Amino acid sequence: MLIWYRFMKPIIEVNNLSKKYKYGESQPYYTLRDILMDVAKTPFRFFHKNKQTTNLNKDEFWALKDVSFKVYQGEAVGIIGSNGAGKSTLLKILSRITPPTKGGAILRGRVGSLLEVGTGFQQELTGRENIFLNGAILGMTRKEIGKKFDEIIDFSGVEKFLDTPVKHYSSGMYTRLAFSVAAHLEPEILLIDEVLAVGDAEFQKKCLGKMNEITKTEGRTILFVSHNIGAIQNLCGRSILLKKGSIKKYGTTSSVISEYLMESIPMSKILLKNRKDRQGSGKLRAMKVLFKDKNGNDASVFKSGEDAEIWIEYKLFDKSITKFDFSIGIDSFADQNRIAFLGNKIFNQKISPGKNFIKIRINKLPLAPGRYQFTLFFISLAGEILDWVQKAGVFDVAFGDFYKTGNLPGEGQGDLLLQYKIY
Repeated sequence: MLIWYRFMKPIIEVNNLSKKYKYGESQPYYTLRDILMDVAKTPFRFFHKNKQTTNLNKDEFWALKDVSFKVYQGEAVGIIGSNGAGKSTLLKILSRITPPTKGGAILRGRVGSLLEVGTGFQQELTGRENIFLNGAILGMTRKEIGKKFDEIIDFSGVEKFLDTPVKHYSSGMYTRLAFSVAAHLEPEILLIDEVLAVGDAEFQKKCLGKMNEITKTEGRTILFVSHNIGAIQNLCGRSILLKKGSIKKYGTTSSVISEYLMESIPMSKILLKNRKDRQGSGKLRAMKVLFKDKNGNDASVFKSGEDAEIWIEYKLFDKSITKFDFSIGIDSFADQNRIAFLGNKIFNQKISPGKNFIKIRINKLPLAPGRYQFTLFFISLAGEILDWVQKAGVFDVAFGDFYKTGNLPGEGQGDLLLQYKIY
């Protein structure tokens, strides 16, 4: 697939794009009239700013710095990174909501945007009126919009509120209609921010299915910003990792996600007792986590199908706490999905703080080879959070003969190994 890119003209071409802000400065936004006039003048969405750089003083910062990349027709490209990396700023510039400080971009086609809830629709107009308005902005005739109208309403599920001003919509209703409009009015390029997280799980799944459809069967292009690594992995063939306003990596989604997740390892290597990014009253603190084999010896790597032990060392700072509950959440390192939950409450067992260690034995570890991340949580019987450390650490699982056949499911076929028989 990548070989063909050499012979294609990119539908999105970004060159040295940069955006500088001043702390406390209010940024100008285009009015609807400005956008309509701009579209008429520049149908290929070309814009270019002065490339002269300015010295950065202490009151300024670069939200984006010399960002360059190309996207080709029919691609779904993910954009990931930590908060403040510049993801939303990038989409706002490409959507022409805000101008760049320097650099430029060419978007060869009509652009549909779904960014923050509250942008894109006129609040005083009804849902029906906003559908036709958005179509007109994209350059469609009323007849063309009419052909798509029933599909938009059916997908959004807001038919009963179609003639209600959108200012009265809930955020979920607004998102449903906004996505439906953006997806069905056939822009060649669709820019989508984390706003889909507002919808319920069923609608998110429906949206991801629609995005797959419009790229793979209709040949349209998507830039997708999300913290949902699983969604990025399922939808996007290539992805961009932004860090502090610059591109750290642009390549296959699997390689970009690996790079992104590796950034969380330095935090997990900090001694647990020294971690500052924790929540809770501090009346009890997790100090250390040790991994042991079935004989109690230190283990750096577990094997699938072998017994494993996790020892949690903690320290009590408030003697009024006589009993508490704890839990460990285990997540897949690749997509951050929760795959296991361990806790004393499941067994109606109360833990006394007189001990220094909580010891957990896992019989025949049912995890596929790979890297895993865990979260620690302690709570008093009165409901007070004592200590909560997210991404507290990582551990690795190597190949082990779980089924005693010499075989395990292939990579990407799931993290959990089930004991079963075939009749």
